[in-house]
Amino acid sequence: MRWAPSAAFRGGDQRVEAPVTLKGYLLCIFAAFGGILFGYDSGYISGVLAMPFFKAQFGKATGELGIDYVIPTWQKSLIVSILSAGTFFGALIAGSVADWIGRRSTIIAGCIIFSLGVVLQVAASSVGLLIPGRLIAGFGVGFVSAIIILYMSEVAPKAVRGAIVSGYQFSITIGLMLAAVVNQGTNGMDGSGSYRIPMGLQWLWALILGTGLFLLPESPRHYVKKNRLDDAACSLSKLRGQPINSPYIKDELAEMVANYRFEREHMNAGWLDCFLGGWKPSGNLRRVMLGVALQMMQQWTGVNFIFYYGTTFFKQVGIHNEFLISMITTIVNVLSTPISFWAIEKLGRRSLLIYGAVGMLVCEFIIAIVGTVDEGSKAAGICLIVFTCFYIFFFATTWGPAAWVVIGEIFPLPIRAKGVALSTASNWLWNFVIGYITPYMVDADKGNLKSKVFFVWGATCTLCVVFAYFLVPETKGLSLEQVSCLLDETTPRTSKKWQPSEMHANGYEKDVHLASQDLEHKEAV
Repeated sequence: MRWAPSAAFRGGDQRVEAPVTLKGYLLCIFAAFGGILFGYDSGYISGVLAMPFFKAQFGKATGELGIDYVIPTWQKSLIVSILSAGTFFGALIAGSVADWIGRRSTIIAGCIIFSLGVVLQVAASSVGLLIPGRLIAGFGVGFVSAIIILYMSEVAPKAVRGAIVSGYQFSITIGLMLAAVVNQGTNGMDGSGSYRIPMGLQWLWALILGTGLFLLPESPRHYVKKNRLDDAACSLSKLRGQPINSPYIKDELAEMVANYRFEREHMNAGWLDCFLGGWKPSGNLRRVMLGVALQMMQQWTGVNFIFYYGTTFFKQVGIHNEFLISMITTIVNVLSTPISFWAIEKLGRRSLLIYGAVGMLVCEFIIAIVGTVDEGSKAAGICLIVFTCFYIFFFATTWGPAAWVVIGEIFPLPIRAKGVALSTASNWLWNFVIGYITPYMVDADKGNLKSKVFFVWGATCTLCVVFAYFLVPETKGLSLEQVSCLLDETTPRTSKKWQPSEMHANGYEKDVHLASQDLEHKEAV
């Protein structure tokens, strides 16, 4: 039974890959579970910062009687943003580790590091231990967030790769929602359990992901890179649900081998090679800068402002039930993201990024204008809530998943792990910057921008439209090997019309023959 969507492949080429099976979906979907760890870890801190007992434990007393507590701006910035600092370095290191020990093993190592950071956070009773705990946990998240995208892109069938990788963003939204629900349930507790329970639950997600990955196969493309073709065939057979001697397995593996050997003739796999080739179509630098800038622009849509500081911001602008409103925004995020599973394969990556940014900038400018003209009114509060939900809808269906999908597709195999790592590190670098500077923009004793902060996000989303139109190619319906050819032969604005002409395997009979010999040997054994 075919489980692939009805989207047509470019040029009608359906020869290389096997029909998509339910097993193939389930394997990829479980890998996407890593997004829950990422989302929950990013989301729980917003509510914890607003909890009375947390502020009493980690903040300072204010007021005439000294019975009110606040978290100083510098401390709030550091607590939130230090996680992103850890993930930045974790993502960079993960690129080399994934090429060394494999994609799957790197993700498992990230879960172990993350668990150590969770232990320190739960044990913390002062900022001196909480900050290192967040930093170490971030290092583990960096491993997971960089390599899970790489792993999913390399194991997913091309017919549903966009939808499958979008599942990672969907898992992030579920993690954010779970964090909001847990915060809503514990914020009224009178004791350290109010914040230690949300912190401690992070460990559960790492345990599930790390344990489950032992049951999944390694990426066949990693084995190809290590010249372990027998192992690559076994892995591909498990992923596609086909016998090892199936023509589907032989054809797909032969294309991987031939394409990798073709690419190795023109490049090496070191960090320096990521920055060679200049801006010409075949240049690695062009691809790396596209991935790095794409993840930077995803952060500058401003959505993490809502998920990191939404609870405290809503309270600051006079909205009551701020915990409930934050939970509603995360639910909108969860319910909207599955739309991208269909849209990313039907409409394409490029279209989603362009029109999604247009939708976000309209919502942000409306919030900013109404909030400035009628500041503090009930109408301005309703406008903020309603258009924040629309804004999250546009992000969740477009830039949220599409940015992750594209960075998993645009790099050639020799530098793919490092390219994805650099792109993910960019995400976390700008995540850190935004997480750190935002309190200075909106806190009452600092910038106190209130709703005017959405002028900033509206302006950056306008830049996202320009960026996507001029620089992002259309990659739907292509294998990873074909995407590499597309980037060599076309420009972003003409990429939608590009058709694959000849697979590398057709021109490298010797490589195909060698790959087939290995498969025949495996079958005989």
